[in-house]
Amino acid sequence: MKIFHTEKAKRDFQKLPVEIQKIVEKQFRLLLNNPSHPSIRIKKIEGTKNIWEGRITKSIRFTFQIIRDTYILRRIGKHNEVLRKPW
Repeated sequence: MKIFHTEKAKRDFQKLPVEIQKIVEKQFRLLLNNPSHPSIRIKKIEGTKNIWEGRITKSIRFTFQIIRDTYILRRIGKHNEVLRKPW
């Protein structure tokens, strides 16, 4: 698997504090190596066809789609903001 960042995900990432950016990078490495790792807490977003969410910290989430062998990262940010518009 590989990760592709949408422009929106890139912008979201740049807005995060540097210490959170480091945690994001760690969680993405976990996603690539072990998507069922308990700290990521991957689950499908209810009411969507193919959008998933994962955990960065207690209050920060990321959303993504899986297309063939690629995780398409959609959003990164505060839980309620990201889930309101996961794409």
